Amino acid sequence: MATVDSDALSQVLGSVDLSVGVARRVSLSTGSLLPLAPGAATLIYVAAGSVHGHPPLSTGCHLDVDRASQHVAVDLRGDREHLVAGDAFLTLGERPFALEADADAALMIVDLELSDAMAQLGSVLPQNITVTGFDALEPAAAALAENMGQVDAGACPVRQGDPVICRMMATTVLLSVIRAWAENGCAPEGWPSLSKDPFLDRVVDAIHDEPGRDWTVERLASVGAMSRSVFAERFRSALGRSPADYVTEVRVDAAKRMLDAGHPVSTISRDLGYASDEGFSRAFRRRTGLTPSAWRMAHRTAVPA
Repeated sequence: MATVDSDALSQVLGSVDLSVGVARRVSLSTGSLLPLAPGAATLIYVAAGSVHGHPPLSTGCHLDVDRASQHVAVDLRGDREHLVAGDAFLTLGERPFALEADADAALMIVDLELSDAMAQLGSVLPQNITVTGFDALEPAAAALAENMGQVDAGACPVRQGDPVICRMMATTVLLSVIRAWAENGCAPEGWPSLSKDPFLDRVVDAIHDEPGRDWTVERLASVGAMSRSVFAERFRSALGRSPADYVTEVRVDAAKRMLDAGHPVSTISRDLGYASDEGFSRAFRRRTGLTPSAWRMAHRTAVPA
């Protein structure tokens, strides 16, 4: 069973930033299909019934939880093809996928749009993450999952704050799914590693630990114990972007969390290493299309009832 460094896992979970669609409860009759289009991550919690996947879910790691004893058995062969009530499932949307109901089923579904920095986890996460017995492993998160979608959205008007609350609930469930998957033996040896290079991992860790530091290429190269030219080439090859671009992504993701928490723009600008509020606003707008204040307003304002 692979072990996961708790500090590294905390860093990954702390870096999660996402936009969520409207969570919904979908009822499937026996034999009916629920197609999931590629291009977007989708989080699913099985509230009732049983489903199986097309293509099959038979590959990968599954957790079998004895609800009485809480004993967790890890099945690395992945010969369980069906999801039942209490199971959770995450697909990163790299290819078309569908779920078929074995018997009448109820699914809680939420579409996820991961930030650029979070999307890099796709290089180390499998296409599908299955957590069997999620309700036993993470009962509080499972209770959230049971209630984070409307049965009939048209029958219930949107209330003030619903988008913010839905995003927080979905984020909590997502973090719990990844944690259950990682802590119970399904993560590959050495996970998480965004670059699969221990020297570059050291650099990535330093950027996330201190996003506001003056990260020149020379300083980052010294953290990775490389020359400037070798470091820049290896970083771009492994992570698909320049070191400066990655630093900006991490800073903007951190800024979003700080804006959500109510920190003033000037404080965020200073803490993230920008020389002025104007410079921070320009960098933020280039990434998001909105100024920091406009982004905060858009993410705090619900659709009027």
